[in-house]
Amino acid sequence: MEYVRFGNSNLKVSRLTMGAMGFGSSDWREWVLGDTDSRVIIKKALDAGINFFDTCDFYSAGESENILGRAILDYVPRDEMVLATKIGNPMAAHPNARGFSRKHVFDGIDASLTRLQTDYIDLYQTHVWDPDTCLEELVDAFADVVRAGKARYIGVTTLPAWSFSKILHIAETKLAPPFVSMQCEYNLCHREAERELIPLCHADGIAVIPFSPLARGFLSDDRRLAKNATARTNSDSYTNEHYYRQGDFTVYEMVVKIAKARDLSASQVALAWVLRQPGITSPIFGATQPEHIDEAISTLDIVLDNDEVTALEGAYQPRPPRGGGH
Repeated sequence: MEYVRFGNSNLKVSRLTMGAMGFGSSDWREWVLGDTDSRVIIKKALDAGINFFDTCDFYSAGESENILGRAILDYVPRDEMVLATKIGNPMAAHPNARGFSRKHVFDGIDASLTRLQTDYIDLYQTHVWDPDTCLEELVDAFADVVRAGKARYIGVTTLPAWSFSKILHIAETKLAPPFVSMQCEYNLCHREAERELIPLCHADGIAVIPFSPLARGFLSDDRRLAKNATARTNSDSYTNEHYYRQGDFTVYEMVVKIAKARDLSASQVALAWVLRQPGITSPIFGATQPEHIDEAISTLDIVLDNDEVTALEGAYQPRPPRGGGH
């Protein structure tokens, strides 16, 4: 496994990040793995040298954190792991159980620490973007989480570039702990982060850890064929809404063309493209079967040539900007 520097920090993370959205309870999403099957995936990833795991308090209403915390205790010394989680989505019905108030940030990290059975988080991140957020309070709350020793580093997810730029400025002005990372949706069918977010991060030495490098599985198989339907594709409204444009199928067809010529899978080509992009630190991938990890790791040795990259990128159809930072 290759390890890379995490932005301007001195932290080293594996070139691939294991996403934990698929660990938890099928009561939350029908395609999510339970404890036993999740532990198989976690152990496989650890044995392959992946040291960076990303979860969230919202995933399976906290059960993803529970499963990951128990597995870490059983499988690996805590100091060998880089453990990331997130906050922001609603965790209860009352109005202060979401967002980035000082109250919720302090309550949220304590709850995550309990579920993960650890006394610190390596990377604590905002999750969904709320335009009603007071950025000064967000910066102060996250800074105090670091000063309290409950988090080592802090980062953000899917913020508009203008708001992230303000956060970076506020933190610098206050001499607060810096925000070191950005999670953003980024794949061959969704490249809007190239407009502003990725250039901003690249210029400021911010680690970019893109999620959905396979477009939530859209780039893995031809979703127009009933035989390729999965529990996730049958129930994931986000994928069905955002990844079934004609332009997306044009991209998929180009991925398949190159994959066949190289004797690779479509997933390998799609992930290899993300890994090749400037400024990308460690793409977050999910796995519901052990062989998914083998396939992802094999991608680290795949080099796409310039003609292949040109063909893949030439098929892209731009998307209108959305308010969530995409």
